[in-house]
Amino acid sequence: MANVNLKRMAWRNLWRHRRRTILTLSAIVFGTFLSIIMQSMQDMNWADMIRVAARLGAGHVTMQHPEYLDAPTMSRSVTNVTQLRAVASSHPDTSHVVERIPGFALLSTARENIGAGFLAVSPEHESEDTLQILEAITEGAFFESSTDSGIILGATLANNLDAELGSKIVYTLTDRDGEVVSALARVSGIIQTGAKTVDSTICLLPIDTVRELIGFGPEDTIQVASFIDDQRQSDAVAANLKADVPATGVAVLTWAELQPDLASFILMKLAGSWFIMGIVGVLVAAGIFNTMFVGVMERLREFGIMLAVGFTPKQLFRLIMWESSWMATVGLAGAAIVTVGPYWYLSNVGIDLTALMAGMEAAELEVAGIGLPNPMMVGIYRSNLVMICTLAVSAVLLSGLYPAWRACRTEPVETIRVG
Repeated sequence: MANVNLKRMAWRNLWRHRRRTILTLSAIVFGTFLSIIMQSMQDMNWADMIRVAARLGAGHVTMQHPEYLDAPTMSRSVTNVTQLRAVASSHPDTSHVVERIPGFALLSTARENIGAGFLAVSPEHESEDTLQILEAITEGAFFESSTDSGIILGATLANNLDAELGSKIVYTLTDRDGEVVSALARVSGIIQTGAKTVDSTICLLPIDTVRELIGFGPEDTIQVASFIDDQRQSDAVAANLKADVPATGVAVLTWAELQPDLASFILMKLAGSWFIMGIVGVLVAAGIFNTMFVGVMERLREFGIMLAVGFTPKQLFRLIMWESSWMATVGLAGAAIVTVGPYWYLSNVGIDLTALMAGMEAAELEVAGIGLPNPMMVGIYRSNLVMICTLAVSAVLLSGLYPAWRACRTEPVETIRVG
């Protein structure tokens, strides 16, 4: 039968059974809404944690001595810092490059001796974009230069040392030859990140002061850290740097290789989230399939008559698929309308985790020493949003394939006789 507007006919067919159509659309809307909100929580939450971990540690991609990860001593350093910085900065995805010297020190005051981790940094190169701790300086200020004589302590560490701004601190390190060396500093800043692990175990030192103390030259360092706007590009950036840096003497590692506990936790959570979304998707698709199949079986006599008056099986197949397409289109539009309000609220106001976890302070919300963002905001990568919408549409269309095939296999004589 020619000149039949299958699109219009399919649209009218949907609303012949209004209640059934609304129930099916509700399933599509709810499934898509739930998937987008869950994925947006995952994307923003884990991206924030990785960003914080990079800014508290050694960046998204790190260049260091090949043996430093297994045996972190000052003798395992890298040289030609200027060249390494230039190579790292040349990558288009890299936003910042800094050199750092991490290690362990014994901090001593007149009353206490406490071991802590230190991070020697350059105030000329560091900013809040590369060093999370700078946002958390509650007293004092950052170093004025790389040769400063100050020290910045975590709030809990300062309290344990009974130190305050201006207090004298003797810090003891081992130099590149394994010898014990000491220096005197005055507390120039106090930091309070909210993560107990950080506030009680970390201090900052000026990098050139530490270089001179441990016997490093101006071109020596432990780590050259690269920061990337999109942490998902870390592996690609690392692969490119491996091809550009010297073949020996420098290892290129991603944040996941340097912080395997955090990477494993995020991977586990992502796998669990995708598993749950997969179950939701299967249940929604099964519901849609069941509704469409029942609708087709109820209309077999109608399909038989349509075939008898000139419809072709191909036209009948396309009619059912158009009904599925309309269902997918309206369902996706409905999901967008339902999602926009909650997404706006969660992306601007967020969820107060301390209110959900009664009795817990914000400082206790941490994983592998990295504080969970509070309030927890949402934000979804465009590629993941497109993927979810594509999967939703595909699920609806696939659910209509068998009912459409069953409809076009209708025998007119048999179905009309049965009716």
